[in-house]
Amino acid sequence: MKLKTQTMNISMANSKIRFSYYFIILLLGGVLFTTHSNGQSVASGHGVVLLYHHVSTKTPASTSISPEKFSEHMAYLKQHHSVVPLKMLVENIQDGTPLPKDAVAITFDDGYQNILENAHPILKKYDFPYTVFINPDLIGKESHQLDWSQIKKMAKQGVSFANHTRIHKHLLIDNEQSDWLNTTMKNIEHAEQSIKNNSDFDLKYLAYPYGEYNESLSHAIVKNGFVGFGQHSGAISKHSDFGALPRFPAAGIYANLDTLKVKMNSLDMPVTNKSVNNPQRSRTNRKVSQSIQVNLDDMHKSQLACFFSGQAIDITWQENTFSYTVEKPLPSGRSRVNCTAPSIAHSGKYYWFSQPWFVPDENNNWPD
Repeated sequence: MKLKTQTMNISMANSKIRFSYYFIILLLGGVLFTTHSNGQSVASGHGVVLLYHHVSTKTPASTSISPEKFSEHMAYLKQHHSVVPLKMLVENIQDGTPLPKDAVAITFDDGYQNILENAHPILKKYDFPYTVFINPDLIGKESHQLDWSQIKKMAKQGVSFANHTRIHKHLLIDNEQSDWLNTTMKNIEHAEQSIKNNSDFDLKYLAYPYGEYNESLSHAIVKNGFVGFGQHSGAISKHSDFGALPRFPAAGIYANLDTLKVKMNSLDMPVTNKSVNNPQRSRTNRKVSQSIQVNLDDMHKSQLACFFSGQAIDITWQENTFSYTVEKPLPSGRSRVNCTAPSIAHSGKYYWFSQPWFVPDENNNWPD
């Protein structure tokens, strides 16, 4: 009887050990599964927008990419990314609807003829949707611009068209005038109505000419139901400023596919607060410092790096806020500070933050 009792006790103990072992395995599995699922969820809430202008070898090099190089970009996208309509990318992020894996949208600024002649056949080959931001007062009026009949034909083949203002002038001209914001919004609304009347598109997406805007303008377009797009770099997520969404330039000096691959694979840095929000600076206020508060849950904090004009700049951390100072006065025209940090959950992906800066020249003009 005593031996039987001991045997039963040993059996019960072994059962408890086995139960504890399986419980631990299940618990660990649940944690690992949750981590993996959350990681996937994080990535599906981010998207990248590419920016092109000319697809030609006969146009300004700074905004051009050759048809051969453009075809190389598209072939890479077909193999490694999900190309989605711009509208889908924006609305899914706004609504919290997951995007396809590694989602990318393709955009062009300025409505050039070479988009139709050189880019469209390549995009059609891959069945890629894309968006062209146009200046409606120039459409059909200049030989290098598309006309409305071409736009309508392209629209039937999956191309969408959006607002680049009426005539592509610098929007920050005369911004000190009391009626500047009202006049600028009338320009934008007029262009939107013209696009709607001539093509039936009314996306209320605005690409700022030259990527230039200020805080007042970006707030105004959001208030009036628009989504704004700049020319500073970075991915898009729910953390983004929908009055000035980033796009990665992919032509000129930025056409190198090896570096573009990293950008197309990027995530939007989860910025929760910035000490300076207005990108416009005066001639007498060209020294900039900025502090950026971020969510560090999926960022390698120690590996964050910031760059200005291609050079690394010093950063300091205070808890979840990093700060930088650009030591030299900002140059006239457009410049930016880019900061990146690798993701913890997504090997090979980098969180990306870009702060554009806009400064007039000594005559208070805005350089092209």
